[in-house]
Amino acid sequence: MKKNTFFLSVAIGAMTLAGCGTQNSTLTQIGTQVLTDVLLGTTGTTNGTDAAAAGEAIGNILGSVLNNNSRPTKQQIIGSWKYSQPGCAFTSDQLLAQAGGEIVASQIKKKVEPTFQKIGIKSSNTNVTFNQDNTFQASFAGKSFSGNYTYDEATAKVTMQGLLLNINAYIKRNSNGIALLFESSKLLTFLQAVSALSGNSSIQTVGEISKSYDGLRLGFDFN
Repeated sequence: MKKNTFFLSVAIGAMTLAGCGTQNSTLTQIGTQVLTDVLLGTTGTTNGTDAAAAGEAIGNILGSVLNNNSRPTKQQIIGSWKYSQPGCAFTSDQLLAQAGGEIVASQIKKKVEPTFQKIGIKSSNTNVTFNQDNTFQASFAGKSFSGNYTYDEATAKVTMQGLLLNINAYIKRNSNGIALLFESSKLLTFLQAVSALSGNSSIQTVGEISKSYDGLRLGFDFN
């Protein structure tokens, strides 16, 4: 474990140094290869499939943290989006937090998913549409909502106001869609409201997760 941590630090250092000298490309390649070896648990060369998997993993690592690059413009959130899986991101923009964050984020998603399933949240009945005229339509666990929204591009905060439910959340840009994320302590409140409105009283507390991780936002990935 310590060995992997050391190699991961080397990889992070190499990628951080990229852009600071004349050997940018070489440093990036070294950092990527070391990180690839750590992620795959290898010490030698990898085949094409493994390399592709590692490349995807590295992309996920860089996408697990909220920063300026992850904040979409209003135009980028316009459209209809379908739920795919629980969403998770960290507010720290340090590369070290990013590298460790995706592994933890993946574990957190797995812990949250049974709660979503018990409530009845799935791709066929959970979606959101943001319209150009600042109106929205959404469905969570088959319960429909509509109303008006405001979106602040500087903070990525969205406020959705309807007759049945008001939502204050944050939008993150993903590689294949967007995520609607809540401060982790507030996700439970939202899930309880959805559960009550949908007539399903079965819910697993996600509060313990919020106590375990600082700077964590939880919610829904849409594509």
